[in-house]
Amino acid sequence: MFDVFLLLGSNLGDRFSYLEKARRAIRDNVGEIIKKSSVYETAAWGKENDPDYLNQVLEVQTKQNAPDLLKTLLEIELTMGRERKEVWAARTIDIDILFFEKEIIDQDNLIVPHPRLHLRRFTLEPLAEIAPDFVHPVLGKTITELKNELPDSLTVKKL
Repeated sequence: MFDVFLLLGSNLGDRFSYLEKARRAIRDNVGEIIKKSSVYETAAWGKENDPDYLNQVLEVQTKQNAPDLLKTLLEIELTMGRERKEVWAARTIDIDILFFEKEIIDQDNLIVPHPRLHLRRFTLEPLAEIAPDFVHPVLGKTITELKNELPDSLTVKKL
């Protein structure tokens, strides 16, 4: 079994419902959800005029390797109406692999740890809630340390 951290995000339609549907699909198609953070609301990062996001981090145990996990998550997104038209576009659901064990993966379509997670408060706040002492395998710092050093001033509200 592999221990992975996933970030869920939604800023279109019934955002809470999309997060719930994503959790169910992950449970049914990926593996057991071990921990889940609270849901956080954040202004859209990189696109100020887009609707606010709801975000949540899950810790999941899966039998799937990283490439298979990515394929499954992309299928879940597609099934839930995700359209990939432009970078940072509004979306019904977004599911990112933040960490896959403590592995460092650099492939054409998969980079783990997520290359921008240490720059994003909307990722670090929920991640710190469920895994404050997890050490980033590239940066060598805990999630709490990364959160405390974060220059991102975007408001992240725990719901």
